[in-house]
Amino acid sequence: MNLIERNKNIMKKFETMINTADEKLAEELVDNNAPFYTPASNEPLYGGKGYLSVVHWMRKGFSDVQWHITDLIIEKDKVAVKWNLTGTHDGEFMGFKPTKKKISVCIMNFYYINKDGKVTNDIASEGMIGIFRGIGAM
Repeated sequence: MNLIERNKNIMKKFETMINTADEKLAEELVDNNAPFYTPASNEPLYGGKGYLSVVHWMRKGFSDVQWHITDLIIEKDKVAVKWNLTGTHDGEFMGFKPTKKKISVCIMNFYYINKDGKVTNDIASEGMIGIFRGIGAM
């Protein structure tokens, strides 16, 4: 399997990991030293457990949140992913009371994958604006 196919398969598993919060997949797919920066924490979160803590944080406000890959661009160790994030605002989110509104937001992330097939970095575009628009906070 070439590098492009390998990384495509990794990202499909990654999609499953975040939609199921599968800790075993997180351990398999995310390097333990990979830092993730998020509005959920003032400090970087590390590794698969850190990444999944963001998923759990999102689920507090959107219990049915799902991420769906709509486009992938792969270049050696870099993968650009266009995600469609969907969910229902049924819990408090960043101080906003539940509105029961359904959201559908386009988010872009860039992932770096090491030679062992593990994500070492995730650079995310700012998807919060789309989320706030979706729940009527903007």
